[in-house]
Amino acid sequence: MPSFQSYLKAIKSEVAETDVGQLKAELGSRPGGGAAGPSAPAVPEVPEVPEVIDVREQDEYVQGYIPGARWIPRGYLELRIEEAVPDRDHEVVVYCAGGTRSALAARSLRELGYTHVKSLAGGFTAWKRAGYPFDIPVVLSPEQQLRYSRHTMLPEVGDKGQIALLKSRVLCIGAGGLGSPSSMYLAAAGVGTLGIVDDDVVDASNLQRQILHATDRIGVHKVESAAKTIAGLNPDVKVVQHRTRLDSSNALDILAGYDVIVDGADNFQARYLVNDAALKLRIPVVHASIFRFEGQITVFSADGAPCYRCLYPSPPPPEEAPSCAEAGVLGVLPGIMGVLQATEVIKIVLGQGHTLAGRLLVYDALKTKFRELKLRRDESCPTCGVGVDRSQIQLIDYNQFCNVRAP
Repeated sequence: MPSFQSYLKAIKSEVAETDVGQLKAELGSRPGGGAAGPSAPAVPEVPEVPEVIDVREQDEYVQGYIPGARWIPRGYLELRIEEAVPDRDHEVVVYCAGGTRSALAARSLRELGYTHVKSLAGGFTAWKRAGYPFDIPVVLSPEQQLRYSRHTMLPEVGDKGQIALLKSRVLCIGAGGLGSPSSMYLAAAGVGTLGIVDDDVVDASNLQRQILHATDRIGVHKVESAAKTIAGLNPDVKVVQHRTRLDSSNALDILAGYDVIVDGADNFQARYLVNDAALKLRIPVVHASIFRFEGQITVFSADGAPCYRCLYPSPPPPEEAPSCAEAGVLGVLPGIMGVLQATEVIKIVLGQGHTLAGRLLVYDALKTKFRELKLRRDESCPTCGVGVDRSQIQLIDYNQFCNVRAP
């Protein structure tokens, strides 16, 4: 019976190896600049940059990794390699601490049909000894691994996606019917920073639908109540309380620095303001609204898709758009729409799927029916139309624009 050393020697004789100097040179190769002119010399073909796979365990990986490498622990390599490197003819370099596990991994990849696989001789230890730069990763703590385990087992999320969520900053406009479910599910998902804008206090009439709040918090400021609920749900989340009414004097300062805006405003003047400020700052907005038994949701992506003014070029008369306090609303309806808002935000942060940009999803609770309408960009739109310099968008008096009295 052969010993492990003889077994390893046989494998290494079959597997191609590369050294750290060669890998460093290959990783330094990047495609060149612009196209050559008629009289310019031909640009030499740039070698293919290899896909580098780190097969070490997490306790080793957190000590540092080769820049640009993908981390797939050895035990998951066969399960995940096809997603990481779908092209089996692409060059793959596998490394571990010293070159033993990477040789075993390289042979396994060859058996899976990868045609150009190499093991890094000396592994990460040789890379460090050569004085080459390495990065220190951000990793999930053991507590976070457990909390977000149902996320991280999804290939579309994984540890990388969960870390992106933990680093993200999302601003919720309103801590009411829509802001309650959206902020709670975003907090549960691990969005690292949640800003909440609201100047109102909790009222007993809110509790039929605003699940952020509770009976013992009647009279408490909504942002304070929201922060308490979210802290109890997920201590990873930092809540930034903006206890103010959003207006043209503070909108840019409040929105700046956030990655996505959740528009849960209950009035047209706030929606136009959020639209204009977000376009100026180039921040995507996940918009939803509710009325009695019907809700609608879309995404204003700030990248050329339609904006709120394309959907509503001018506001309807106040008497034609009563608030929930005036017309009523089914208590569960904002829950449905708010969860959809949270879903769109998570997709935007992860860069996964297709958002509702350019589409308006309308939900009828009485018929349990969804309808999808296509939205088109208005080329003459004053805030996103052709030729509009968004950096020059001026925030206006939105109360006057919507024909309502200032509060």
